[in-house]
Amino acid sequence: MSRPCAFAVVDATGTLLENGWFEHAREAFSALETLAARYRLHLGIDAPRQPLSEPRNWYWNGPKKVWRARKPSEKGVGRHCEVAVKAHNLANPQWTPLKKEAPDWMQLGFELFQTLERLGSTYEAFPSATYTMLENDPSLQLTVNFTRMGPGKTDMLDAWMAAATVREYVEGRGMEVGGGDGLGTLILPRKLSAPIRAVLDWPG
Repeated sequence: MSRPCAFAVVDATGTLLENGWFEHAREAFSALETLAARYRLHLGIDAPRQPLSEPRNWYWNGPKKVWRARKPSEKGVGRHCEVAVKAHNLANPQWTPLKKEAPDWMQLGFELFQTLERLGSTYEAFPSATYTMLENDPSLQLTVNFTRMGPGKTDMLDAWMAAATVREYVEGRGMEVGGGDGLGTLILPRKLSAPIRAVLDWPG
């Protein structure tokens, strides 16, 4: 990785409790272990929960709003949750591949989910989708400061937004999508205003 990964912890009021940086899953665990002894943690990770075990066989046809079989020329990357986010125009996912083809940041994400589940409930968040959903919604408020922004301001902002997304989901204002392929869901900070039912149901 070219730079470390950001983490941020907010409480139920949206106040930033702690933030920082790590390069390995064990560092993230150490940074959060003390907090886990004092609080019930809900952990949002901006990375895929797990890789594909085999290429996916179903592709979404947006114009027709139906699933279709994968063509021989298609790689079959991506999980159900990513297809659902893309179909609702919330963000452009970086499609999850087979484990051996996954970049370093995804490999770290797989390890983080396994490591941090000992500290609390883990969720997969997607800050880009959160920005889209909340673009004209002033109801989500955060109280943060600008310490420890140095290694990457955008990465730290994404960490804040992942934490806020988890808070909104846990408190019942969001929803999860995907999961039909058994490869994990993505949580959103709000419920979809116009859900495409067909894409939310996996055909396999």
